[in-house]
Amino acid sequence: MEDVSAKYVSQKVSKTRWRPVPAAALQPPEVFATGSWDNEENKISVWSVGDFEGLDPNGEYHGEPRLLCDIQHSGDVMDMQFLDQERIVTASSTGSVNIFRHHQNNQSLSISQKWENAHYYVPHCRSACTGVICNSPEIFTVGEDGRINMFTADRKDAVRTVVWEVHFHPSNPDHLFTCSEDGSLWHWDASTDVSERKSFLHTGGRNTTYLPHTAASESVISAWLSNDPTKDRMEITNLISNPTLSVNSLDILGSCLVYGTDAESIYVKKNLFA
Repeated sequence: MEDVSAKYVSQKVSKTRWRPVPAAALQPPEVFATGSWDNEENKISVWSVGDFEGLDPNGEYHGEPRLLCDIQHSGDVMDMQFLDQERIVTASSTGSVNIFRHHQNNQSLSISQKWENAHYYVPHCRSACTGVICNSPEIFTVGEDGRINMFTADRKDAVRTVVWEVHFHPSNPDHLFTCSEDGSLWHWDASTDVSERKSFLHTGGRNTTYLPHTAASESVISAWLSNDPTKDRMEITNLISNPTLSVNSLDILGSCLVYGTDAESIYVKKNLFA
């Protein structure tokens, strides 16, 4: 595959994420992070593809990713997101949620926050934390225990279980019900005739209202939703010419793609839409 630089890392890579760049930035992303899984010792690693020694006469980068720093990670990295330019949040198979800080002045990583046993089935029985999403300073996580937790990055004791249990209505899957540790009981109505009506449930003694739901069929034209194979045809391109083991994670920022595999390698493809 053209325009791809590869690096053998001796680790099964479970997650890859570009470090965010400012919205007005003209340069492509240069730094990304990886997390590993199913290894004797898992790691969080930060890499750079901005080494100008790898530029050819046309100004295109053809060098391999360069390791800036890494740090041991307890358990498999189940998910990973950048909280900001310096902090990386990880979800662990041990049930913990971690914040790592990338010190760019000396290219090192340190752990700045850790919530042990954020996800568990019963006390002393850990559950894997399977997903994380960030909107600084808030961090939301999900786990195999069925909980959705909210954390505040700058407060060690600010842990709140948002959702304790989730159930679809057995005969009408448009209706979802959730209950939470804070005493909330929510009814989520995704049917097409909902329009700002009150719920028959209550949350903390207050009536809850619904946001209007727009049916997918209303003024939406999408190739993904079309049942007619003769319309909205899409061009599909295989980006891996010789696939081997599982591709576990990918991230796209601008025209740059990074992905990691069980073949213990990471790959970067630039000029994705060229």
